[in-house]
Amino acid sequence: MTLNCNGKLIDLSTPKVMGILNVTPDSFYDGGKFKNDKSFLSQAEKLIGEGADFIDIGAYSSRPGADFVSEKEEINRLIPIVNLIHNSFPETPISIDSFRSEVIKKSIQAGGAIVNDISAGQLDPMMFETVGKLGVPYIMMHMKGTPQTMQQMTTYSDLIKDIYYYFSERINLAKKHQINDLIIDLGFGFSKTLEQNFKLLNSLDFYTNLNLPLLVGISRKSMIYKTLDTNPENALNGTSALNMVALNKGAKILRVHDVKEAIECIKLHEALTN
Repeated sequence: MTLNCNGKLIDLSTPKVMGILNVTPDSFYDGGKFKNDKSFLSQAEKLIGEGADFIDIGAYSSRPGADFVSEKEEINRLIPIVNLIHNSFPETPISIDSFRSEVIKKSIQAGGAIVNDISAGQLDPMMFETVGKLGVPYIMMHMKGTPQTMQQMTTYSDLIKDIYYYFSERINLAKKHQINDLIIDLGFGFSKTLEQNFKLLNSLDFYTNLNLPLLVGISRKSMIYKTLDTNPENALNGTSALNMVALNKGAKILRVHDVKEAIECIKLHEALTN
């Protein structure tokens, strides 16, 4: 499995790490932590220095019950930072975390290389057409509703099969729009209860039948810190434990706040399986 990021082929036979850089004041873990160009650059340098293969930049928090952010505000937050990171680290592909096609268009023009859409095109009817024309890799995630409503939408007739059918339909539609590089994200913490998150992680290998790379984003999430009766700040060890499970079940990209520890998980997993 390979991804084409601006002509650079990325081989996923060894799992890769996506470092998270939030440009949001209200993200659940690092919201408001970085406030100016210097702090954003410093964090990007840290993530890349620790071995991140991609940097994922988002300007609209998708935590449960997150505040609404207008498209204009999202663009104003995002574009200067994408420009800054791209110009400073041109060799590192930037993933743009947005469900709005206009934000994506402007962000890719500013130096972005991958689209990370929590709604798999469901919150913007122009998303698939836009991504198809841009010719960039597309991460599609499973979610029901919006960040404001998703935690009231956790009812499934069959959790594992419902999500599989969801992706079958979205993949088919994406391919009709000439989106060739697709990545699957099951959406841990999105429209799912604590128990459903663990059931889904335990069934991750089932989704390898889609024959597409699986991205897993569980870094410091509530499925970890609530289970351990702690908080996001103390959820790193739990994150590493579950990232190892994800790797064992076929994950090809780990999306994380803590790159060094994710790299260590991958190295240990490789030693275990080679």
